[in-house]
Amino acid sequence: MKTPTFRQRLRYDLGGVLPPDLQDWVLQELTGPRSTARYLARFLLPLIPALLLFLLFPGPNWIAVLMMLLIFIPVLYFASGLHLVYRAFRLGQHGIDAASIPRTMPRAERDRETYEANYRHP
Repeated sequence: MKTPTFRQRLRYDLGGVLPPDLQDWVLQELTGPRSTARYLARFLLPLIPALLLFLLFPGPNWIAVLMMLLIFIPVLYFASGLHLVYRAFRLGQHGIDAASIPRTMPRAERDRETYEANYRHP
């Protein structure tokens, strides 16, 4: 699988579109193993330097940490909640149909099917 150059990768990380010959890499990047962790890291790591500015406020550090958490926790919550929307958008940007990506069965549904298969009442 062809991988992007440093310049292409930087453009991709900033929201740009890669050439069509890198669609396999984009698909792997957005849907492969640890894609959620990469998405969250790409979304949250740039926020950390801005949050560290709260340490410059006068007063105890625990107040600065609480102010940081007051911003970080909702951002983490909404970033996690919008992950699938963002992934579908990025796939669409690169000409890949998001509906064609096979979705795994949610664990609760899989557990229910296993339960019914094992303990089905006639």
